[in-house]
Amino acid sequence: MKRFATLYAALDATTSTNEKLEALTAYFSAAEPEDAAWASYFLAGGKPRQSVPTRVLTELARERAGLPEWLFEESYQAVGDLAETIAHILPPATRESELGLAQWIEDRVLTLRGASPPELRERLVGYWDELNWSERFLLTKLIGGGFRVGVARQLVVRALAEVAGVDHKRIAQRMVGWTDSRQAPSAARYLRLVAPERAGEEADAPHESDLGLPYPFFLAHPLQADPATLGAPSDWLVEWKWDGIRAQLVKRGGRVWLWSRGEDLITDRFPELASLGAALPDGTVIDGEILAWEPGSAAPLPFARLQPRITRKSLTKKVLADSPAALLAYDLLEADGIDLRTTPLEARRARLDALATTLATDLLRVSPLVAADDWNTLATLRDESRARGVEGLMLKARHSMYGVGRTKASGTWWKWKIDPYAVDAVLLYAQRGHGRRASLYTDFTFAVWDEADGVRTLVPFAKAYSGLTDEEMRQVDAIVRKTTVEKFGPVRSVTPTLVFEIGFEGIQASPRHKSGIAVRFPRMLRWRTDKQIDDADTLDMLKGFLGETAS
Repeated sequence: MKRFATLYAALDATTSTNEKLEALTAYFSAAEPEDAAWASYFLAGGKPRQSVPTRVLTELARERAGLPEWLFEESYQAVGDLAETIAHILPPATRESELGLAQWIEDRVLTLRGASPPELRERLVGYWDELNWSERFLLTKLIGGGFRVGVARQLVVRALAEVAGVDHKRIAQRMVGWTDSRQAPSAARYLRLVAPERAGEEADAPHESDLGLPYPFFLAHPLQADPATLGAPSDWLVEWKWDGIRAQLVKRGGRVWLWSRGEDLITDRFPELASLGAALPDGTVIDGEILAWEPGSAAPLPFARLQPRITRKSLTKKVLADSPAALLAYDLLEADGIDLRTTPLEARRARLDALATTLATDLLRVSPLVAADDWNTLATLRDESRARGVEGLMLKARHSMYGVGRTKASGTWWKWKIDPYAVDAVLLYAQRGHGRRASLYTDFTFAVWDEADGVRTLVPFAKAYSGLTDEEMRQVDAIVRKTTVEKFGPVRSVTPTLVFEIGFEGIQASPRHKSGIAVRFPRMLRWRTDKQIDDADTLDMLKGFLGETAS
């Protein structure tokens, strides 16, 4: 635990990629395999399940520290993070623990679930009494299910590759499915992860536990330059950029798996796609986009129709009927058990077309190619994206291989997206951030003017926390503190004085929200210091965007 707490603090204290890589490499070089297994799981995005309710953690910490409820609450408001508050208020440890991370997780944290209140009190107080400040902070994060750290998964891959002396693309391949919660991290799995590369490894039969794993997803780069610099359009396969759930459908050993890009196994969320997989030849892996699509329809439904398939705990007949799904395929990564990723894209597409023709089902469609003789024509088509319900165009080199992550080593893919929607909005509420930003107000709620019935009021419509520089965040934090009107737990309402340009990718009607709309992926594009709050945009303008989206 000591080593992992030290690593967590080092990662949280810097924004330097090199410093983070150095800290990760040092940790994995020294950690025991069972500890490294859990560390790599958490750092790669694995989410610890909450072992103790937040209310219980709060009560036990307050009781142990001897603080009245009002003083704990004031402390929490000042700090902005529950785990950090608890680590601060507890009395100093009376002993020291030498247990490793794996022992803490497997023998202590995971066994807290279902413990009786007296047992929880005895065990938690005892655990806190063995740890210093940083270790308590980390333990409380893990127990509460709120662990997250500012490190990219690819950086973890690079560190493991350096320690193992194995090519980072091989480590990335082996790490696919690494954060699947149904396979607990273990020393044996970790040692397979960092084992020396074997000759012919690509052709080796997968380990039984790895049989259903997808390939690492190949990601596109955002196109910022003039596309004319890419050469002739004929050198590229051009497709629409669809707004759905990126996924791989895997059929091996007579079984079917459906994986999201975030490496969540979602087979049970899409039973119709599982049945599609059952019809595929064994040894097939298809890369594509899950879209809401009614059988027989020529175009997909808006993304909002797909959301109930993700958010509902149970799939009723009504949900399945209201949110039909199909797989829009754009790549064939494996056929007859043979890895096709080094085959040129043009040839992979031809095999994909043949497969889809053979199956002849609306559940599997192939992403159509967009044909044009020049870039100006493609630019004109791209301008129609919103009316078509897409986000722009994808440009894929005809002879590109299927790479690992966002790379140009295997051939380039570009995403040529349309500009985001943008409105000028007023900052209305603020909440503290997390990690390095726990002491700053960085998570904001924005509003636009509602002019109904001749009365002008500000109506909240979006929350955003990204897009500003660290210096701008500090300046906004200072203004939030000076203009606070009321406090609602961790949230502050402020006197409206600040205007920001808010960008977002999509918009839909939503009766659940006071504004009547919901936006996708909102972020701050810039701080409009040149505008007063009266200059902010209106709800009518925002709702006007609804008419630009595909119905």
